[in-house]
Amino acid sequence: MEILSSLPANATSGANAAAAETASAITSDFDMFLQLLTTQMRNQDPLNPADSTEYTAQLATFSGVEQQVQTNDLLRELQGAFTAMNMGQLSGWIGMEARAEMPINFAGQSTSVQLSPSPLADRVELIVRDQNGSVVANAPAILGEGPFEWAGLDNDGQPLPNGTYTLSAQSWRGEEVLEERYAFVFAEITEAQTLNGEVWVTMSNGVSIPSEAVQGLRSPN
Repeated sequence: MEILSSLPANATSGANAAAAETASAITSDFDMFLQLLTTQMRNQDPLNPADSTEYTAQLATFSGVEQQVQTNDLLRELQGAFTAMNMGQLSGWIGMEARAEMPINFAGQSTSVQLSPSPLADRVELIVRDQNGSVVANAPAILGEGPFEWAGLDNDGQPLPNGTYTLSAQSWRGEEVLEERYAFVFAEITEAQTLNGEVWVTMSNGVSIPSEAVQGLRSPN
């Protein structure tokens, strides 16, 4: 089982090379500007000196650009450090079961589910929708019940076709629907990776989510 992975090295090196090339070009232009400015000031007519206001404005502009490049480089280094730190912390998540609001890739396996109904509800139902948003199954659940295993069956007790499904808790009070919330699904974390500077985790069912979406961890049964 792969523990950690990241973006391809050539993608990172290419971005760093482009940033270095940009910084080098700006630095070169800034040095050239200073040389031209010095030469012009040395050779100007002392009886009709040029207005220094424009020189000062250009110098301030170039200086501001150079400072921005240095700031961007610093932010890039900090982002890399934070990402590395997050990846190091997430290495302990591999093999754990994560709890998150996420879809499931169903392939005949049972899935551990935890509902979060409204506190005003007197009953709750598990609602299962396919990737088109159509309800393909619904079943009563027990209020206050902990995580339970959803077997992946439709209302006739037959296994649902393989595919992506979304589970939710529909809260009722009498004959009125109070609300519907995504259900928390448990799945084993098999991989952690960085995508565009953000850490994502991949579950055993193939679903990938941002690490910040994980609401809890538990040891696998």
